[in-house]
Formats: sequence, C-alpha cells, structure tokens
Amino acid sequence: MPTILTRLSQASRALGFEAIGVARALPYPDAGRFLSWLEAGHLADMAWLARDPERRTDPRRVLDGCKSVVMVFSGYASAPLPVRPRDGLRGRMARYALGPDYHGALLARLRQLAESLEDPDARCYVDTGPVLERSAARAAGLGWVGKNANLLVPQVGSYGFLGAILTRQDLEPTPPVTVSCGSCSRCIPACPTGAIVGPGQVDARRCISYLTIESRGIVPRDLRPLMQDWVFGCDACQEPCPWNSGAERVPRLSPPDPAAAGQVESLYPQLADLVALSPEGFASRFRGSPLKRAKRAGLARNAAIALGNSGDPAAVEPLREALRHDSALVRLHAAWALGRLGDRAGLRGALRTEEDPDTRAEIILALGDAT
Repeated sequence: MPTILTRLSQASRALGFEAIGVARALPYPDAGRFLSWLEAGHLADMAWLARDPERRTDPRRVLDGCKSVVMVFSGYASAPLPVRPRDGLRGRMARYALGPDYHGALLARLRQLAESLEDPDARCYVDTGPVLERSAARAAGLGWVGKNANLLVPQVGSYGFLGAILTRQDLEPTPPVTVSCGSCSRCIPACPTGAIVGPGQVDARRCISYLTIESRGIVPRDLRPLMQDWVFGCDACQEPCPWNSGAERVPRLSPPDPAAAGQVESLYPQLADLVALSPEGFASRFRGSPLKRAKRAGLARNAAIALGNSGDPAAVEPLREALRHDSALVRLHAAWALGRLGDRAGLRGALRTEEDPDTRAEIILALGDAT
C-alpha cells in the first residue's frame, strides 16, 4: 500500500506541480533575516507583514500540533518573450500577469493535493497566509533563495508560484539542495532602482513590483524615472539569471505560449489606453486578472509615469487628458510626466483648475522641470 508521502508525490505530479518537498515544522531558517528586514523598514507600507511576526516565522503557531510543512512550486511561462511592437506608446507587464489571477486557481489545486494527507485540519496557503514561503521552500528542499530574493529551483528557475500546506502528519523531510548562486550576482545591478540592498535582501520601498502593485500612494519623485516603462510588476532581476535561460515549459496557470495571439497586447499594453480606462472598462478588461490588485487609479498612475519616461512628444496628449482624471493621484503623476516632456502650456492650464493641494504642488514643481 502506498505511503502518504508516495501518494502526495503522485498527486502533485498529476496536478501539474513542478516541484514538491517537505520540511519539519520548526521556525523557518530565515526567521532572523525576516525580523531584521522588518526592523529596517524594508516592508514599506505592507503593514500586514509585521502583524504577529512570531506567528509568521513558526508554523506551529499557525496550526497547533503542526508536524510538517509541504511546499510546492508551480511554474509559469519562461519562454522567450515576443518582440515588442514598435507602434504606439507601450508599457511592460511582469510575465506572470499574462495569466489569470493565480491565487484562486493554485489554491484549488493545493487543496486537492492536501486531500492525500488524510488530515482534515491541514491548512493551505498561497501567498496570503502567515508563512515565510521562500524560506519554507528552501527548508523543504525545493531550491535556494537567490541573491534577488526569489526562490530558484534547479533545472526550472524562478518563474513560478509557491503553495504551502501545514499538516499534523509527521512526514519524512526532503533533503536540501546543494547548489547556489555561487559568485554570480547579475541580478543585483540589473535592478533599475537599486532595490536589492544585499544578497537576498530587497528594500520594498524601492522595488518596482511594490511600487506598481502594492503601493497606493505617491511614488517618490527620485524613483519615477527609474521605473522606466514597467506598469505592473517587474522581471528585471529575474531576466539575467542563468537559471532562467532556456527553461521553456507549458504552464497550467498561464497561457501556453506568450507569443500567441493576444499575448502581445497583454504583455505590452498601450499606455494611453491604461491611463484613460473608465471604472467599467477597468473591471471588464481585467476581470479575473492579477492586474486588479493594482486598482484602476494605481494602474493609470503607473501608465502616466511610463508615458513621462517615454520621451515621446506623442505622450503629451494622453497626459493632458489624464490631468482631468477623477483621481488626484493620477493627475499628480500626469503633471510630473508633462514636466518631463516640457509641456508648460498643459501644466499652466491645469494649475488654473486643480484644487488638490498635493497635485498643485506637483504642477509647480513640474513647471520648474519643464524649463
């Protein structure tokens, strides 16, 4: 009769997980680094990460009697990206944004996998639970945490999602991997904003993924030019990684081929369209997409920054339209972008009608930039 671990491994393959491992339910290996990261303020405004950190760093505080942590890795498209079209002003999305929102789809598969444990109290988490996923995955032998702070899985790379199952079943732990980044540090200088402040340490306050997705406020002025044309997430620290080269897979949670029809528009969206989306248009276009996380105003803000960074006079007209956006957050960043493009006329007109004090202050600064 197959053991629980055998059934678990067989079920994981049937469900399409590319890697699975088991760790003892002990404080995670990187618990100390996580606490230091919190103390340094590198969490930015993600206050939920600092709630009850002792619980987040020890699975036994999450599930009483927890004996094992099962970790899985589900990859998404890492094949060469399609050529960026030359028409119009376009932004860039992180690769994972090509597919549907992974939380629900992956959690459903994870719960199916948990049925193999015969533990009715097992708890499943995908990115939203009190689990240090990458540290747990390292302890479970899935891979190691690279210098860009992503989990690297041998022969697979880092383009993937993690899922965790906490169980009272006492399972045999998986041996750790014996490879690492070694002397390679290509990812560190590849970060446009210098967010990788040390090997495996990312300051979220400077991270483009945080700024374009999690941040709901004003992007610091010194970081806006460094965001380039990223409008949702960022793959800059993963793209140069040797472990991600040539790892072409057929993912189950994202489209099978990023070059397929329609994927170009998803990966390289027209910036003018994003900045002008109505509430109804946003809800319709991004239904079931991870882009909903950024919210309509956040995505329009990001698009305005990218338009300002384009250096293209064709960006002036959509940015002037953005100065009439219903969100002051968008108007503020549109003003900055017009300053980058030298549009004093548009800025002077906006100053006469703008009532939001922060946006007015930004317009005055932008007028100075436009000289």
